[in-house]
Amino acid sequence: MYKILKKEKLSKEVFRFTLSAPLIAKERKAGQFVVIQKGGDFEERIPLTIADADEKNGTITIVFQAIGEGTHRLAMMNEGDEIENVLGPLGRPTHIENFGRCVCVGGGIGVAPLYPIAKALKEIGNDVRIIIGARNESLLIEEDEMRAIDENLIVVTDDGSRGRNGVVTEPLKELCESWKPDFVVTIGPTIMMKFCALTTKEYGIKTIASLNTIMIDGTGMCGGCRVSVGGETKFVCVDGPEFDAHEVDWENMMMRQRTYSSYEKEAHHKCHLEYSIKEGEA
Repeated sequence: MYKILKKEKLSKEVFRFTLSAPLIAKERKAGQFVVIQKGGDFEERIPLTIADADEKNGTITIVFQAIGEGTHRLAMMNEGDEIENVLGPLGRPTHIENFGRCVCVGGGIGVAPLYPIAKALKEIGNDVRIIIGARNESLLIEEDEMRAIDENLIVVTDDGSRGRNGVVTEPLKELCESWKPDFVVTIGPTIMMKFCALTTKEYGIKTIASLNTIMIDGTGMCGGCRVSVGGETKFVCVDGPEFDAHEVDWENMMMRQRTYSSYEKEAHHKCHLEYSIKEGEA
């Protein structure tokens, strides 16, 4: 059992849990993820990147958005509750080296898994610049944490409610031209990562993206997370989650992500209502 030690609501549908998981905290590296099952072997498996870890206290941090039924059920849990299964750490960790000048670009919920990568890059001596974005101010997360790494943090919102009005690729292009980074990492909505890749490709800058595909078992057996990278089939759970952003077939990935979109919308409506009633918001 994995006890929820702390529950925080970062925005309307985004939550941060601190879990007691000493073995995972000890072994985890930046970029890896866990698969969570709230109540046992027959419940939905939810893959979530490890947003932070504290080996000394034996804890890991996960950040998730309540979208489908599984994540809504998870959001209904409280401090002191126990999650039955947490499998991990899974996936290949981020390759961390002294690249020189690095730009980290995060969008929406993707800012959370970007944090440990930016932190790790900074700790070994890289010069790190960070760009984070969201549709509006209420959906921005972990701004303070990112500013602690980059005091010149660039914040962008689609509606201009905080920071710059626009999209993350605009300041990314400016940095590519004026600052000339050696390495870029991007995590966020698939369409955002696609356009970050197109932006950096123009300048020949090495770029990786952490992919958020449909995933079931997390061990390479089901094939649900397959993507095409450089013309070859890869499995995000065991070959990734990070890949060369210039080699990803973004159109194919987006098509596969839409497979269960109608079911997700139905579950979101149903579970959001139930959650709102439970929280006294309806």
